Amino acid sequence: MKQLGNQWKAKLINYETISYLIFGVLTTLTDWISYGVMTRYGNVDYRVATAGAWAAAVLFAFVTNKLFVFQSRNFSLGKVWEEWIPFVTCRVATGLFTLAAMMAMVDGIGIQQDLICKVVVSGISLVMNYVLSKWFVFRKAS
Repeated sequence: MKQLGNQWKAKLINYETISYLIFGVLTTLTDWISYGVMTRYGNVDYRVATAGAWAAAVLFAFVTNKLFVFQSRNFSLGKVWEEWIPFVTCRVATGLFTLAAMMAMVDGIGIQQDLICKVVVSGISLVMNYVLSKWFVFRKAS
């Protein structure tokens, strides 16, 4: 039984998951800082800033996931494109999930602490993005 627990621990706590968590936090910071800079210093409308910050975060996440998390070292244009399209598609899907979940919790359920909702939804999105990236984007060749 102990061996089974160690196997699960090795699958959950390893270079890939730890590096994904670190770069996931940095991706979130990229989003928040980009948004803040655009709205506070660039006088950019919050809707445009939201889209721009999301794009900056997705680009940052793609590069760091490719290079450091999943260590995909093929840089041919075809391979990068093959990874980029599903990566962005998955990020759009989790972005839509985030929006829907926030609306459900804040407007639907009536939770007043929207920041708490944002943290919860961000955690769920982080896990979803990892699973989607691992299974659909940066798959290891068999």
